[in-house]
Amino acid sequence: MSPKKWIEGTNSIGIVSKAGRYGGTYAHSDIAMSFATWISPEFQLYIMKDYRRLKTDENRRLSLNWNLNRKISKLNYRIHTDASKDNLIPPELTPAQVSYTYANEADMLNVVLFGKTAKQWKGENPAVKGNMRDDATLN
Repeated sequence: MSPKKWIEGTNSIGIVSKAGRYGGTYAHSDIAMSFATWISPEFQLYIMKDYRRLKTDENRRLSLNWNLNRKISKLNYRIHTDASKDNLIPPELTPAQVSYTYANEADMLNVVLFGKTAKQWKGENPAVKGNMRDDATLN
C-alpha cells in the first residue's frame, strides 16, 4: 500500500504525501520515528540509546543546578547565622543561654527569609526529607 492510499484510507493526520519533483512523504517526528524503528531495529536501538544519553545529561545538569542552589543557600544562611553569633550574642552568656538565644535568632532569620520557622516548615512538609534550605530556590 502506498503512503497516499494509507493516508486516505485511514484518514490520518500528522502525515502528508506529495508527488512530484520535490515530493515525498512527510510526517510528524513521532510518527516518522515510529515508522523508522519498525523498518530498522538498528535505528530503534540507536534512538533508545540516544534518548537515555540525553536524559542522563539532563538529570546531571539539573542535579548540578540543585547542588549550586543548595550551596549558595547554605552559604547565605551561614553568613547570617555567623553574623548573629558574632554581633548579637553577648559573650557573658552561659552556653545554655547562648544556645537558646542562637536558636531564637535562627528562627527569626528563617521567618525573615522563608516566612516561617523551621519547625513550622517541617510541620507543613512532613514527607520532605532535609530542611527548608534544601527546598529553597536560588532567590
